[in-house]
Amino acid sequence: MSSTTAMIKTPEANRKRGNKDKMLLAIIGYVSLTVLAIFCIFPFILIVSSSLSEESAIIANGFQIFPSKFSTEAYSLLFKYPADMLRAYGITISVTAIGTLVGLFLTSMTAYVLSRRDFKWRGRFSFFFFFTTLFSGGLVPWYLMIVNYLHLKDTLLVLILPLLMNVFYIIVMKSFMSSIPDAITESAKIDGAGDFRIFMQLIVPLSKPALATIGLFIALAYWNDWYNALLFISKSELMPLQYYLYKMLGNMDGMRKAMMASGAVVNTDLPTESLKMAMTIVATGPILLAYPFIQKYFVTGLTIGAVKG
Repeated sequence: MSSTTAMIKTPEANRKRGNKDKMLLAIIGYVSLTVLAIFCIFPFILIVSSSLSEESAIIANGFQIFPSKFSTEAYSLLFKYPADMLRAYGITISVTAIGTLVGLFLTSMTAYVLSRRDFKWRGRFSFFFFFTTLFSGGLVPWYLMIVNYLHLKDTLLVLILPLLMNVFYIIVMKSFMSSIPDAITESAKIDGAGDFRIFMQLIVPLSKPALATIGLFIALAYWNDWYNALLFISKSELMPLQYYLYKMLGNMDGMRKAMMASGAVVNTDLPTESLKMAMTIVATGPILLAYPFIQKYFVTGLTIGAVKG
């Protein structure tokens, strides 16, 4: 009788134990993610606090979570010429939007062609793209090609074309598109659809996770780019945001060094460190605000059920 009772109670006891294990695992997971989130948010809080601190307080006490002496002088200096700042923002937003859309379109089309198993020269083209990741012509030939042959200096195209396609992104997109069942494209071909229609109406909707991920990477590359502007942009009206901030910081450091070299008394209240933090906020703010709207597309499993047995 006792053995029978024990056997009857065993499933219920196992269920309770399983619920306790799940609860314990959930608690550990939430605590771990909370600690990790704090470590990720802490540097950003420190940057915000430092951008609102007086330069003398930063020099005396270092970077603090809460500013001991509140000051907005760094932002006042940063937006001293609002027209220039807005123009730099406009250039960066335009270049990022155009470059991301065109680059994502070309990257996805190239990846789709390379993922097609019926493409005769698939291996040769894949090797060609991969070869460019191992060897390059160098900076000087690239500069001469852009300036002397393509005549793109001091144009918006010079900020868009160099970052338009990335071989790594093509490989990632190709791997994702290769996982899409061939039955989808084959059934579309039977119905008379062309390659471009198959790509736009079938492959692109099924590739939203990969497109969102690669699109975010391309947008970040354009948004943070300052090197191409340093090489090819000399007109102030074409400077993107990152290069504009870079020049402003360089001018500030140059002014401090010139004052020190001439023996003049350097004003410790001149915001240098706080200006760097304010620049970080100004440069990363818009992309942080746009990220939540892109995050919802980071989903998987869109091809589940696409092929009916």
